[in-house]
Amino acid sequence: MDRGTLPLAVALLLASCSLSPTSLAETVHCDLQPVGPERGEVTYTTSQVSKGCVAQAPNAILEVHVLFLEFPTGPSQLELTLQASKQNGTWPREVLLVLSVNSSVFLHLQALGIPLHLAYNSSLVTFQEPPGVNTTELPSFPKTQILEWAAERGPITSAAELNDPQSILLRLGQAQGSLSFCMLEASQDMGRTLEWRPRTPALVRGCHLEGVAGHKEAHILRVLPGHSAGPRTVTVKVELSCAPGDLDAVLILQGPPYVSWLIDANHNMQIWTTGEYSFKIFPEKNIRGFKLPDTPQGLLGEARMLNASIVASFVELPLASIVSLHASSCGGRLQTSPAPIQTTPPKDTCSPELLMSLIQTKCADDAMTLVLKKELVAHLKCTITGLTFWDPSCEAEDRGDKFVLRSAYSSCGMQVSASMISNEAVVNILSSSSPQRKKVHCLNMDSLSFQLGLYLSPHFLQASNTIEPGQQSFVQVRVSPSVSEFLLQLDSCHLDLGPEGGTVELIQGRAAKGNCVSLLSPSPEGDPRFSFLLHFYTVPIPKTGTLSCTVALRPKTGSQDQEVHRTVFMRLNIISPDLSGELPPGCTSKGLVLPAVLGITFGAFLIGALLTAALWYIYSHTRSPSKREPVVAVAAPASSESSSTNHSIGSTQSTPCSTSSMA
Repeated sequence: MDRGTLPLAVALLLASCSLSPTSLAETVHCDLQPVGPERGEVTYTTSQVSKGCVAQAPNAILEVHVLFLEFPTGPSQLELTLQASKQNGTWPREVLLVLSVNSSVFLHLQALGIPLHLAYNSSLVTFQEPPGVNTTELPSFPKTQILEWAAERGPITSAAELNDPQSILLRLGQAQGSLSFCMLEASQDMGRTLEWRPRTPALVRGCHLEGVAGHKEAHILRVLPGHSAGPRTVTVKVELSCAPGDLDAVLILQGPPYVSWLIDANHNMQIWTTGEYSFKIFPEKNIRGFKLPDTPQGLLGEARMLNASIVASFVELPLASIVSLHASSCGGRLQTSPAPIQTTPPKDTCSPELLMSLIQTKCADDAMTLVLKKELVAHLKCTITGLTFWDPSCEAEDRGDKFVLRSAYSSCGMQVSASMISNEAVVNILSSSSPQRKKVHCLNMDSLSFQLGLYLSPHFLQASNTIEPGQQSFVQVRVSPSVSEFLLQLDSCHLDLGPEGGTVELIQGRAAKGNCVSLLSPSPEGDPRFSFLLHFYTVPIPKTGTLSCTVALRPKTGSQDQEVHRTVFMRLNIISPDLSGELPPGCTSKGLVLPAVLGITFGAFLIGALLTAALWYIYSHTRSPSKREPVVAVAAPASSESSSTNHSIGSTQSTPCSTSSMA
């Protein structure tokens, strides 16, 4: 070999030895094409939003959240969950949720135990179940004015814009933002405050890796960097529809350096990840991953290097908290779909179940009225040929924008019982050979009686109208006769102690208010129950009080229009408390009980007496001996004066306490 060519040969050799997987991947030929949904589907939950903000308002009385939701034309279904936990032993503050939507939505709301006020457009939002919360009509404002409207009621904790969500989880009291004022900004990470799942699954692509024999398949998930760079764990659920012996696969997970992985797979497979990863069955055992390329071509090169012949799924996602992969390739022939993936779910078929949930029942003037809006029916692609009661001769009227079916309680096959009037709505749909049926009810309010009972033990056997401070009291609300189709719930309760004691809130927004109030399990008949512990920290102590509770009868299935609210109350006598008892755990004192008042008075008297004695001792031992007798002569007036001073000190300290005690 010529000497001049030697350095060039060495350089080429070194270059060939230093090739990284990324550079090797640039030569990989693998034409990624969309995969049919029957071969693979990926859904995910993320906290990334197109626009949003999170701010802190620790001293606000009302926690305000605003959601702007964009849906495609036609009705959509949404599951909205509000989640809160006790902080420092107390339930969260009241919450205002402002819900702004652009089209019809069927909402399933879950906010158990949360004092929630919901502001929404009632013409666009339909509840699949009665919400059981306080509601307010949201004015038809643009986004900026809606934010201003919400801010007038309290500082906004979070606001977000979401495009076609399927489910939303809103965590209360979790705001970690550094902002004190919430202003919408593009591409935000809502952190733990909000997570949501898009309705449309992620785009899944696949391809054949040329030049590789065998049937090993690769599943590649690439998580893109988010707005924030804090540590994040992504849970990856992998479900492959294969027999255990039929699968030879590798899972490649690539993401930002601050992302770790928690893997939950139903098959054994090779794992190749960045960062650290662990398995759900051993979450505490972290395994260090590898440095992987951050480009699609580089990741395809990694799959080829691992002897995969098929990329069964290749997915790129925004920073997510949960990713679910369902695939059924099992090393077989890859089937791709050259047609573009549909961006909206198909709505060509009528959903009878959803249609029947749209029937609104109204009860008034001894008549039952069923209303079905035509606009909602049209969005569901349903064609109705008839709407009747159980008696087919009672047909609905076409009133332009809606179908209205009305009948008195005495006709159209109404079944009248002691507490309820029942019938059946029958809907004939063109696409169904058999009619759809739904039970409809009206309450006979004239026959219902609500009772509020106070008991002295958790067995609810001995009723009483007397409470003793320091002793636990148990309350139960009953309705008779019982109505199995309706649910009796406690919305709020308070104890009015008059001008001396004020008002004590016990239950608010179906949640216990304070540490000394506990919601109990309902009775076997479904009657709501709770307990409370009353303590007086100041005097005088009231002799009587009024316990008032607002209850609601809500249909277990049906429209919120059928809700019935009633307020029941009972007079209570309050007997003298046991002042020697200790406060229960978690119940804090905000005043002084009588023993403390007497103790302070006696202490002040004792201090005054000791101070007078000390002054007299100092005075009598510091004068000169030649003047001892004259001093003795004036000692009596000094003593008298001291006695008077002592009396004055004692009177000043004891007056307000003795007055309170005597009162």
